[in-house]
Amino acid sequence: MPAVARAARTVCRAVLIGGLVGSVAACGTGTSTSSETQSAPGRSRGSWQEPVSYTYTLRSSEGERSLLGTFRISVRDGAVVKAVGLDDTGRRTVASTPDAVPTLGGLLAELEQARRDAADTAEAQYAADGHPVRIVLDCEENAVDDEARYVITAYEPADGLRAGDRTDPRPGT
Repeated sequence: MPAVARAARTVCRAVLIGGLVGSVAACGTGTSTSSETQSAPGRSRGSWQEPVSYTYTLRSSEGERSLLGTFRISVRDGAVVKAVGLDDTGRRTVASTPDAVPTLGGLLAELEQARRDAADTAEAQYAADGHPVRIVLDCEENAVDDEARYVITAYEPADGLRAGDRTDPRPGT
C-alpha cells in the first residue's frame, strides 16, 4: 500500500476515534435536562434574569447542610422577605437560621461556585422560561453528607420586574 494511502487512512481513523472520544466525554458534562424542563425554542437558561420580586417553593434535601426542609419563600427587591417552613424540618430551619433561606439567584450562585470548585456533581434542570427547577450538588463523590438537592416548584414572578430593572412600571410607585 502506498505511503500516502496509509497516511490518509491513519488520519481518518484518528479523526473518527477523536470524534468518538469527544462525544463520549461530552456525555458526562453540562447540565441534565428532561423534556419537561428543557428551554423553550429561542430561550435558554442563560437568558433568564431573576425577577426583583417573586415567590417559590423550595424542597432542600440531602446531606447535613444548614438548609434542609420544605419552604415557601417570598423575595422582594432581590432579598428574601419571608420564609415559611412547610414541614417540621423547614420550620426548625427558619426558626434557627432564617438567613440560610436563599433566593433563586443565591441557589444559582451556589451552583456556579460548585462548578468553579470542580465539584463532582453540579447539575441543574431548567423550566421553559429558564428559571431553575432542580439543582444537584456533590462536592466530593466519596465524601459523606456534602450533597445538596434543591427542587423548585410553584415559581411565580410577582410583578414582571427583572433584576437590574431601573423603573417600576406599577402605577403610583
